[in-house]
Amino acid sequence: MRTQVAIIGAGPAGTLLAHILAQAGIEHVVIERQSREHVLSRIRAGVLEWGTVETLRRYGLGERMDRDGHVHTSVNIAWRGEEVLSIDTVERVGKRMMAYGQTNIQEDLYRAADERAAGGRGAEIVFEAGDVALHDLATDHPSVTWSSGGRTERLDCDYVAGCDGFHGVARQSIPAGLRREFEKVYPFGWVGILSETPPLPILLYANHQRGFGLCSMRNPMLSRYYVQCPLTDTVDDWPDDRFWSELLGRLPRSQAEQIVTGPSIEKSIAPLRSFVAEPMSHGRLFLAGDAAHIVPPTGAKGLNLAVADVLYLSQGLIAAYRGDPGPLERYSETALRRVWGSVRFSWWLTQLLHRFPDQTEFDQRAQEQELYHLSQSALAQAALAEQYVGLPY
Repeated sequence: MRTQVAIIGAGPAGTLLAHILAQAGIEHVVIERQSREHVLSRIRAGVLEWGTVETLRRYGLGERMDRDGHVHTSVNIAWRGEEVLSIDTVERVGKRMMAYGQTNIQEDLYRAADERAAGGRGAEIVFEAGDVALHDLATDHPSVTWSSGGRTERLDCDYVAGCDGFHGVARQSIPAGLRREFEKVYPFGWVGILSETPPLPILLYANHQRGFGLCSMRNPMLSRYYVQCPLTDTVDDWPDDRFWSELLGRLPRSQAEQIVTGPSIEKSIAPLRSFVAEPMSHGRLFLAGDAAHIVPPTGAKGLNLAVADVLYLSQGLIAAYRGDPGPLERYSETALRRVWGSVRFSWWLTQLLHRFPDQTEFDQRAQEQELYHLSQSALAQAALAEQYVGLPY
């Protein structure tokens, strides 16, 4: 087989790239090691920067998002017991956010792919591809091989887009001597639940002596909640009663009284880390999304960074096929500027809102002072709001 662009990974980054390339008339094949059902079962973030919202609309993917998503206009931080600092992002920087789950975006992307395929305009998505391997990336003739049904398949292409996540093969296909990796592992995780209950009307972070908490939403009858937990904990350590008790204990009474509790329909524990791989390209291979970087979920940047990567990469590929290789050659440099900005912000917000196991009294007082400064300074609030809603592309 032969195509123009081989896309490794059929998550949001890979399928959004396929969608944009299809609209530009660029041939592509998407190769995914998991099943379609498995990809759709993954529960991920749900706060979209406005740039992500506008990108999805621009490429015809905004109908259900605009119908079912919930617009946020503030970031709210509970601290010192009953105090809630509310930062109006419209007032500070003139931008909003959208609460709309990554699973919903993935469903929208698969639906769009199905519609293209039904109309004879779609490229194949190969699910359950085993032993995926990338070859000859430093040449003008790269290829991808995988196993399926006991056979080895080969796809020749012009370019390879590695959108296969942190554990995928794409990043590992860049020679170790040419790749630098930067990592910070945080000494705690988040236990999160989904609950079919009405959410709080606001996005609320909590800095509490018992640890961090977060109240978010997916839709008017689907809530997403998190609490900080030790890395040694498992889901079995967190029955629903314990989770609700711990969450409510970390919120101001005025907010806790508004929480509607109920059975969890999904529960998981995620460790927190910051990770960046440089460069994000090697020969004819280009990394996008979690294949190149991971951020702690505190700043809600993971999915948004993937969308930004895909936008830059699609623009570079389209320009290259039109005779201008410059944007594609600069892809890694361009993407990494935004990546490091989001990585720094996510690290800072994580430092600001969590209790660290080795935190000294000095550290605690300094954290409290930073929160106090944020509550008093319009400029500090504008800086937080600017980064939270997303820097311009």
